[in-house]
Amino acid sequence: MDLLESVIATLSGWVWGPPMLFLLVGTGLYLTILLRGMQFRVLPHALRLIWQQEHGTEGDISHFAALMTALAATVGIGNIVGVATAISLGGPGAVFWMWMTGLVGMATKYSEAVLAVKYREKGRYGMRGGPMYYLAKGANLPWLGWLFAVFTSLATFGIGNMTQANAVATIFQSTFHVEPWVTGTVLMMLTGLVILGGIKTIGRFTSLLVPFMIVGYVGSALLVLALNVGEIPHALYLIFFHAFTPAAASGGFAGAAVAAAMRYGLARGVFSNESGMGSAPIAAAAARTNDPVKQALVSMTQTFIDTLVVCSMTALVILTAPAWQQGIAAGELTAASFNDTLGHAGVVIVAVATGLFAYSTLIGWNYYGEKAVEYLAGPRAILPYRVVFVCMVIVGAMMKLEFVWNFSDLTNGMMAIPNIVGLLLLSRVVKAETNRYFQK
Repeated sequence: MDLLESVIATLSGWVWGPPMLFLLVGTGLYLTILLRGMQFRVLPHALRLIWQQEHGTEGDISHFAALMTALAATVGIGNIVGVATAISLGGPGAVFWMWMTGLVGMATKYSEAVLAVKYREKGRYGMRGGPMYYLAKGANLPWLGWLFAVFTSLATFGIGNMTQANAVATIFQSTFHVEPWVTGTVLMMLTGLVILGGIKTIGRFTSLLVPFMIVGYVGSALLVLALNVGEIPHALYLIFFHAFTPAAASGGFAGAAVAAAMRYGLARGVFSNESGMGSAPIAAAAARTNDPVKQALVSMTQTFIDTLVVCSMTALVILTAPAWQQGIAAGELTAASFNDTLGHAGVVIVAVATGLFAYSTLIGWNYYGEKAVEYLAGPRAILPYRVVFVCMVIVGAMMKLEFVWNFSDLTNGMMAIPNIVGLLLLSRVVKAETNRYFQK
């Protein structure tokens, strides 16, 4: 096991080296320029489209339900533990680079969704779409679509399963003294109850859960920030200053170089908002719509909500409290920061939010994995996949945190590579669809 952990950690470091960071950020910048900063110009229009119903069109769920399913998968423990990990390892400057993944990632997420809806097809269990389809049908690279599906089916057990279960088990053990195997068992049963109903059940469930959990968490964070309003300017100064200047060691904080701030900020940013990974367009492809651009605009708001709203709340709460300089482990840092202002109630809030965020991510990522497995082996593989997925929840709850995170980083990166190739090759298609929509 030690050898496997070492290999996974080494491979993760290679995958998330400078070439990958350049690919992700560079692709986002390229698409931002190609689309003339569309994410900044049309965000209000995109937010209005979330509530629009398109009846009598192809698709399985509404714009809102598709967005909530994608948000269920993205708003997970990356928004709580992932942000804390980025700050612990990369210093306050890591938050700046997380923001950068969000700003340019909105253009990436938009482009992914345009292609997902344009090249989707109707299957036995509803609409099927995502990078594997636009790589095969749009870019004429079926082998690359096949590779993406393989990497997605593996990644679903990392970012979408074991990481989530592990974080919940850790925080429930420290807060409520619940044994990890108990937490894993409960999560396993609750996950199985929802995913058996397919995308329509998942869409209905996430449409109820996701708004409640996001509003509750953001509201709690705003309360903490209101009570520490005098510390916010200094926290913002730390973020911008240390994005380009090394953070010196102080207290229990070991210090961080600018390269570390970039690496962990970008990696955790992508882990949280998934822009460029190609996962969210799988949900976008299920939306009821007659125009790829409409759902793409809605999908774009997912990155805005996830990174520029929810992650920012966590980062500011951490940086307005002293805990991040006291050597507290990343898995407990957010709870300790809430505790500094709200006492034990803050710890409970973070524990409950972690449980809800992780549970929603399990539901959303199960759907991504289903579609990847269906692409590889046909509809008959869906039920066995669901059984394995549910069983892996309890495994993740009892594994080492470091191994789980490294496995997630590795598989995330392997997903992103073929997807980015597809985005670059089909960027002119995205541009043409965008021009058609806005000229109309």
